[in-house]
Amino acid sequence: MNHSLITTLKSLRGNPRGCVYNEPLWGIPYFLYLPYVSIYMLTLGLSESQIGSIISISWGFQVFFALFGGVITDKLGRRLTTLIFDVISWTIPSLISAIAQNYWYFLIAGIINSVWRVTHNSWNCLLVEDADKDQLVDIYSWIYIAVTLSGFVAPLAGLLIGEFSMVPTVRGLYIFAAIMFTIKAVITYQMTEETAQGRIRMEETRHQSMFSALSEYRGIFQTVLRTPQTLYTAGIMLVVSITTVISGSFWSIIVKEKLLIPEENLGMFQFVRSAVILFFFFVVMPRLNKMHFKLPMAIGFLGFILSHLILITSPQQSYVFIVANVILEACCFAAVSPLVDRMTVMTVDAKERARIQSILAVGIILLTSPFGWIAGTLSESNKIYPFLLNIALYAIGATLAYIAGNVSQRTPAVEEAVAS
Repeated sequence: MNHSLITTLKSLRGNPRGCVYNEPLWGIPYFLYLPYVSIYMLTLGLSESQIGSIISISWGFQVFFALFGGVITDKLGRRLTTLIFDVISWTIPSLISAIAQNYWYFLIAGIINSVWRVTHNSWNCLLVEDADKDQLVDIYSWIYIAVTLSGFVAPLAGLLIGEFSMVPTVRGLYIFAAIMFTIKAVITYQMTEETAQGRIRMEETRHQSMFSALSEYRGIFQTVLRTPQTLYTAGIMLVVSITTVISGSFWSIIVKEKLLIPEENLGMFQFVRSAVILFFFFVVMPRLNKMHFKLPMAIGFLGFILSHLILITSPQQSYVFIVANVILEACCFAAVSPLVDRMTVMTVDAKERARIQSILAVGIILLTSPFGWIAGTLSESNKIYPFLLNIALYAIGATLAYIAGNVSQRTPAVEEAVAS
């Protein structure tokens, strides 16, 4: 019997095919170095507060690039924007990180990497604008699956670190990443074409300056404020954004320095996480897709809380506790993330997708940016404090998901769009 995800993958054509099939070219190098970024910085002499400040400053720059992301995407087109800004935001920072010597190298790399907000906008438009709306959940699931499959290579980095030590290995991984990121950008460009809406917006903005286009954001912002479903979605996106920044930056630090797990073993947990996410997508997610989003999303946020409680109460060198944390977090991630992405697509006006996405991104970045520094400062005081902050945020996320679900169930049009 054919699985719905397999059927969708085989049937993908055009831009969704070009975006989904190439995602491992980004995911493989990214997950090779990801578990070791913070430890790499610490090894080169950075403090936890400095790591946090890099995160906050780079997020501050993301405000600028997110604001202009919609305008750039409309003027250059989804396809060309993705090519140019993929190379700028991923290849160049990887090369800088590969030769990094101190705080300033990482700060510059972080600032340049913040350009990814432009390509994130254009790539999302390229992915969904000409896609079959009935396939959106499966398409986003395959994006996560493609990236998750890449996570199986993470233990290889641990083996290399055990053989060659931390700094030389991570430098080499960054160089490999720069090459792969460039290849991915070029192949994606070759396999896609400009979307129908992209061609319309390119023509409409052909003789319009970027600053003139920005002046129109006021009216679009007012439209967003008058759309409750979009606001609820934005709130959930904000919770996911902040908690992802905190967990992504400080999980490896608490595991290594408080729980005393050797750094070469960190990649093993990424392997476990990837396996669980794949199982969840193929076995559990098809059943969740038949449910209204309210219950699985609210339960997912509550599961995140439990996973963090397991982490912060774990005894030193307790692999069982850490694996339990990883498994539960992976299940919650697989449940929540595709639903949030689909909510974003279905509650945004398709004609103004690029600019509305820019407005949402700006708001989320502004509110997220201080939390890198906040979490870094908290971590220096006590390694568990950043995760206590996450627990409070997940509770807010569960509440928002429940309220948004109630509102959509009272609005049939929205329920049909967002609930599978």
